[in-house]
Amino acid sequence: MRIVVAEDLYLLRDGMVRLIEACGHEVVATAATGPETLDALLTWRPDVAVVDVRMPPTQTDEGLRAAIAARVEQPGLPVLVLSQYVEQLYARELLADGTGGVGYFLKESVFDADQFIDALERVASGGTAMDPAVIAKLLSSGSSNRRLERLTEREHSVLALMAEGLSNQAIARRLFLSDSAISKYTTSLFGKLGITDDDDSNRRVLAVLTYLNNP
Repeated sequence: MRIVVAEDLYLLRDGMVRLIEACGHEVVATAATGPETLDALLTWRPDVAVVDVRMPPTQTDEGLRAAIAARVEQPGLPVLVLSQYVEQLYARELLADGTGGVGYFLKESVFDADQFIDALERVASGGTAMDPAVIAKLLSSGSSNRRLERLTEREHSVLALMAEGLSNQAIARRLFLSDSAISKYTTSLFGKLGITDDDDSNRRVLAVLTYLNNP
């Protein structure tokens, strides 16, 4: 994969570059500010990008804004965003266009090399990859959504793992259920959420967006 790494902290940026290259992928460009990030994404159009949310010059959300702007110019550009803290808004804004190819991970998760590379590969393939800690935070937020309230406890579990970006087969292994059982649960939860799109990949993105869009 051709990858752009946008992170203003040199040690973390260099560490990610070394890890990515050690796994056989190519880092085609790095960036340390919001404007540099947008320029790199549009110039190189990578297979996937790793982008820090908070970057210079103001250290607010320049990285996120650069990623969203790049996806407007190049719909579906795969981006894995890194954040220091769980911010529901960040994940929701990334998925707002409904095209997938997005991920939201906490920076501390980068130190789990297998998990980090797996997330990059899932995002690059057009899927979603949400940090388990982000999902846990959303589950414990106490927020409600009438459509989500229709789901059974098992369907909630399936949707939470779907939000992490796991395939039906991986969800089945995690929950110790058969592939056919997971298929039935996903079909049921899509129906309860009012998601009727024929494209299964797009239905998964829409379901995750509904999950993250708790009021």
